Amino acid sequence: MNDRLTALLGPLVGNLDDPATTEAGVIPWSCPVLVFGNPATSRVATLGINPSSREFIDTAGRELDGALRRFPTLRSLGIRRWADAERQHLQCVAQYCMDYFHRSPYDAWFKRLDYIIAGAGTTYYGMASAACHLDLVPYATAPRWAALEPNQRALLLSMSGDTFATLLRDAPIEVLILNGRAVIAEFERLATVQLDTLDMPAWTLPRRTLRGVGGSGKWGSTDTVGSIRLGRGVLVLGFNHNVQSSFGVTRGVMASIRQWVSDITRKGNLVS
Repeated sequence: MNDRLTALLGPLVGNLDDPATTEAGVIPWSCPVLVFGNPATSRVATLGINPSSREFIDTAGRELDGALRRFPTLRSLGIRRWADAERQHLQCVAQYCMDYFHRSPYDAWFKRLDYIIAGAGTTYYGMASAACHLDLVPYATAPRWAALEPNQRALLLSMSGDTFATLLRDAPIEVLILNGRAVIAEFERLATVQLDTLDMPAWTLPRRTLRGVGGSGKWGSTDTVGSIRLGRGVLVLGFNHNVQSSFGVTRGVMASIRQWVSDITRKGNLVS
């Protein structure tokens, strides 16, 4: 799998020296992040928009280093610009991607999703791992995605090409879990699919002075993403709340989402 990831990294790294990439908000010295975990051993994948800047910097904006480092950067690779990256540099990036949950994962973000995917009988962590995380855009940005201008988002999505779909095609992933409304909307657009919607009152987020924010689930399947034929059907599940950033996602809401994931995957005989 390292060789496959290395091949995919080539054109993505090639974009990083383009001034338009920096203007679109990409952290210019950060590497593309193709995947968190090993897709070759994953039957479940979660899907987000793009990597957090916290994969590369701490709360003070300093580059992570030493035992805290999560991914390679220009400085750690010993090169001045991405055009100088050679095969061994790309192989290093690919290995960091596959080993992510064995190094210094961003647990404050991933532990919440790991709780959800336990409903599908798997985890990102340890020897029992059969899950990975994918993003539609492999570039970390500052500011965060929601603060980017529409033209910046469109550019980054176009620069990412078929990377996500290719990874999904080449991995044994059976279940794809979409984290939040923005991810759902982008996935439906990219896959040209309309997922079924189910109102989920148990997922309503409480508010003190206003009516709570309603919850909804999305589900369906697809065998094609963009121009890429997957060669199989993939079960797609989504929830409108981003479980890390939506205000007021309670333990009860999290437990209900996990149970919903469990119920659907068990019906499809995907959980032993």
